[in-house]
Amino acid sequence: MLAIWPVPCEMLDWEVIYQYTRKQTLEDGVLIDVSNTAKEAGFRYPIAVTKAVWEDIITPDFKSRDCGQSEEGRLWDILQMCLLAARTCSEPELRFQVLVVFNGHQKKIVTLKAICHPGDDMEPVVTIMLPNED
Repeated sequence: MLAIWPVPCEMLDWEVIYQYTRKQTLEDGVLIDVSNTAKEAGFRYPIAVTKAVWEDIITPDFKSRDCGQSEEGRLWDILQMCLLAARTCSEPELRFQVLVVFNGHQKKIVTLKAICHPGDDMEPVVTIMLPNED
Protein backbone atom coordinates (compact mmCIF):
# COMPACT_ATOMS: atom_id res chain seq x y z
CA MET A 1 0.00 0.00 0.00
CA LEU A 2 1.09 3.54 -0.71
CA ALA A 3 0.83 5.81 2.30
CA ILE A 4 1.40 9.52 1.89
CA TRP A 5 1.65 11.51 5.10
CA PRO A 6 0.13 14.99 5.12
CA VAL A 7 3.03 16.16 7.35
CA PRO A 8 6.64 15.12 6.67
CA CYS A 9 8.09 12.96 9.43
CA GLU A 10 10.96 15.43 9.86
CA MET A 11 8.49 18.05 11.04
CA LEU A 12 7.28 15.67 13.75
CA ASP A 13 10.85 15.03 15.02
CA TRP A 14 10.63 11.42 13.90
CA GLU A 15 13.66 9.63 12.59
CA VAL A 16 13.07 8.66 8.97
CA ILE A 17 14.27 5.12 8.38
CA TYR A 18 13.17 4.92 4.76
CA GLN A 19 11.05 7.14 2.55
CA TYR A 20 9.39 5.90 -0.65
CA THR A 21 9.14 9.07 -2.69
CA ARG A 22 6.51 9.99 -5.24
CA LYS A 23 9.26 10.06 -7.86
CA GLN A 24 10.12 6.44 -6.99
CA THR A 25 6.46 5.36 -7.16
CA LEU A 26 6.23 6.89 -10.63
CA GLU A 27 9.47 5.21 -11.74
CA ASP A 28 8.33 1.86 -10.32
CA GLY A 29 4.91 2.05 -12.01
CA VAL A 30 2.99 2.12 -8.72
CA LEU A 31 1.66 5.51 -9.88
CA ILE A 32 1.09 6.61 -13.48
CA ASP A 33 1.64 10.28 -14.28
CA VAL A 34 -1.33 11.75 -16.16
CA SER A 35 -0.34 15.39 -15.64
CA ASN A 36 -0.26 16.34 -19.33
CA THR A 37 -3.84 15.24 -19.92
CA ALA A 38 -4.87 16.68 -16.54
CA LYS A 39 -3.44 20.06 -17.51
CA GLU A 40 -5.51 19.99 -20.71
CA ALA A 41 -8.56 19.14 -18.58
CA GLY A 42 -7.98 22.19 -16.35
CA PHE A 43 -5.92 20.95 -13.42
CA ARG A 44 -3.09 23.13 -12.08
CA TYR A 45 -1.28 20.48 -10.04
CA PRO A 46 0.53 17.31 -11.17
CA ILE A 47 -1.86 14.35 -11.21
CA ALA A 48 -1.14 10.64 -10.96
CA VAL A 49 -3.41 7.61 -10.84
CA THR A 50 -2.63 4.36 -9.07
CA LYS A 51 -1.78 1.27 -11.05
CA ALA A 52 -5.06 -0.27 -9.87
CA VAL A 53 -7.09 2.64 -11.28
CA TRP A 54 -5.19 2.40 -14.57
CA GLU A 55 -5.62 -1.37 -14.91
CA ASP A 56 -9.12 -1.81 -13.45
CA ILE A 57 -10.89 1.35 -14.63
CA ILE A 58 -8.97 3.21 -17.34
CA THR A 59 -7.91 0.21 -19.43
CA PRO A 60 -11.03 -1.12 -21.20
CA ASP A 61 -11.65 -4.84 -21.60
CA PHE A 62 -11.66 -6.27 -25.13
CA LYS A 63 -15.45 -6.10 -25.59
CA SER A 64 -15.56 -2.48 -24.42
CA ARG A 65 -12.61 -1.57 -26.65
CA ASP A 66 -14.48 -3.06 -29.61
CA CYS A 67 -17.41 -0.76 -28.72
CA GLY A 68 -15.21 2.36 -28.87
CA GLN A 69 -13.90 2.62 -25.31
CA SER A 70 -10.27 3.81 -25.00
CA GLU A 71 -7.74 4.70 -22.31
CA GLU A 72 -7.74 8.30 -23.48
CA GLY A 73 -11.52 8.62 -23.26
CA ARG A 74 -11.81 6.95 -19.89
CA LEU A 75 -8.96 9.01 -18.45
CA TRP A 76 -10.62 12.18 -19.74
CA ASP A 77 -13.94 11.16 -18.13
CA ILE A 78 -12.23 10.49 -14.78
CA LEU A 79 -10.37 13.79 -14.86
CA GLN A 80 -13.49 15.76 -15.78
CA MET A 81 -15.56 14.19 -13.00
CA CYS A 82 -12.73 14.76 -10.50
CA LEU A 83 -12.43 18.39 -11.57
CA LEU A 84 -16.17 18.95 -11.17
CA ALA A 85 -16.09 17.42 -7.69
CA ALA A 86 -13.00 19.43 -6.73
CA ARG A 87 -14.73 22.71 -7.55
CA THR A 88 -17.20 22.16 -4.72
CA CYS A 89 -14.82 20.61 -2.19
CA SER A 90 -12.38 22.36 0.13
CA GLU A 91 -11.02 19.20 1.78
CA PRO A 92 -7.73 17.54 0.75
CA GLU A 93 -9.61 14.28 0.06
CA LEU A 94 -12.67 13.90 -2.11
CA ARG A 95 -14.69 11.08 -3.54
CA PHE A 96 -16.32 11.26 -6.93
CA GLN A 97 -18.11 8.94 -9.30
CA VAL A 98 -17.72 8.12 -12.96
CA LEU A 99 -19.83 5.95 -15.26
CA VAL A 100 -17.74 3.16 -16.81
CA VAL A 101 -18.71 0.63 -19.48
CA PHE A 102 -17.63 -2.98 -18.90
CA ASN A 103 -18.05 -6.03 -21.16
CA GLY A 104 -19.01 -3.80 -24.07
CA HIS A 105 -22.41 -2.75 -22.74
CA GLN A 106 -22.70 -3.01 -18.93
CA LYS A 107 -22.64 0.43 -17.34
CA LYS A 108 -21.42 0.75 -13.78
CA ILE A 109 -20.96 3.77 -11.54
CA VAL A 110 -17.48 3.61 -10.02
CA THR A 111 -16.41 5.64 -6.98
CA LEU A 112 -12.86 6.96 -6.92
CA LYS A 113 -10.91 8.95 -4.37
CA ALA A 114 -8.62 11.92 -5.06
CA ILE A 115 -6.18 13.25 -2.49
CA CYS A 116 -4.31 16.54 -2.72
CA HIS A 117 -1.11 16.22 -0.71
CA PRO A 118 2.49 17.41 -0.60
CA GLY A 119 4.84 15.99 -3.21
CA ASP A 120 8.52 15.19 -2.71
CA ASP A 121 9.42 18.89 -2.57
CA MET A 122 6.29 19.88 -0.63
CA GLU A 123 4.57 21.07 -3.81
CA PRO A 124 0.84 20.27 -4.13
CA VAL A 125 0.12 17.09 -6.09
CA VAL A 126 -3.00 14.98 -6.58
CA THR A 127 -3.33 11.20 -6.56
CA ILE A 128 -6.46 9.47 -7.86
CA MET A 129 -7.06 6.01 -6.42
CA LEU A 130 -9.62 3.38 -5.62
CA PRO A 131 -11.54 4.05 -2.38
CA ASN A 132 -9.75 1.22 -0.53
CA GLU A 133 -6.26 2.45 -1.43
CA ASP A 134 -4.07 4.69 0.75
